[in-house]
Amino acid sequence: MAMVPLEFARRMVDLHGAAGAAWLERLPALIDELADRWALRVLAPFEPLSYNYVAPAVRAGEGQVVLKVGVPHPELLTEIEALRLFDGRGAVRLREADAGRGALLLERLVPGTPLAELQDDAAATSLAAGVMRQLWRPLPAEHTFPTVERWALGLQRLRARFGGGCGPFPTSLVERAESLFAELIASMGERVLLHGDLHHHNILAAGRQPWLALDPKGLAGEAEYEAGALLRNPMPAFLAWPDLLRITRRRVDQLAEELGFDRVRLTGWAIAQAVLAGWWSYEDTGHGWQKWMMCAEALIEAGAVPGRPKLRAPGRL
Repeated sequence: MAMVPLEFARRMVDLHGAAGAAWLERLPALIDELADRWALRVLAPFEPLSYNYVAPAVRAGEGQVVLKVGVPHPELLTEIEALRLFDGRGAVRLREADAGRGALLLERLVPGTPLAELQDDAAATSLAAGVMRQLWRPLPAEHTFPTVERWALGLQRLRARFGGGCGPFPTSLVERAESLFAELIASMGERVLLHGDLHHHNILAAGRQPWLALDPKGLAGEAEYEAGALLRNPMPAFLAWPDLLRITRRRVDQLAEELGFDRVRLTGWAIAQAVLAGWWSYEDTGHGWQKWMMCAEALIEAGAVPGRPKLRAPGRL
């Protein structure tokens, strides 16, 4: 019988309501079913769990793998499709998937140390840039991945929630994010398949390659968008750095140089995303949004967005 941590169970109910409670009730039987189907011995889950049940397992004839099961929803479907397209290049390999049951069987990344534990931030930034270059793929002619435009609509929901205002969110930051999204989307270059949430806790040390990404959202947009999650992480250590502004300036310069990006455009995306991340936190749980506003302010102060962001150079892939 699968062990379901209490805090994880509470989060599933908070996020999904009655559907989450019903899913939790079915979860032990679902894990048993998947174990039989995929010849697994499922071990105790990784802790802390976040939004999915994730546990190490041993597969007959293959060895160590990871079972990931979540409430079936579009984000899990696009994760499955993104992993299929990445096909192990820069990312964890997908062994099996059952979209209807919200289940993925993944390669086990060993030792699995997150990039967040690397003390040299310049080295971590360079390693993350290397993973980005491996991941990006041309988009299929037909796909169901969300777009940057669709994600940016979150700020319209923020306005609707507060009757056209900004509620507890700083008006100046919301207005800046809205303006940046509008300008950057209008001038967006070649769209590729992005990870969508590539930060220090989603890049792990591995054996097949030194570092591999996991938990992709699967997102359609220009490559510069990808760096936003990295620039506001790792949390919570990011906001505790006494030399945060110096580190942020160096990170932006480093990513611009190593990836061939326009510095102003890179930072503009990062500011807009930080505000959007704050709204998503509020939308999901009603709290935790303040830290993302602090990130946006740090990015602005670090040397932010003088002048108009430039169009990216064509033909980067």
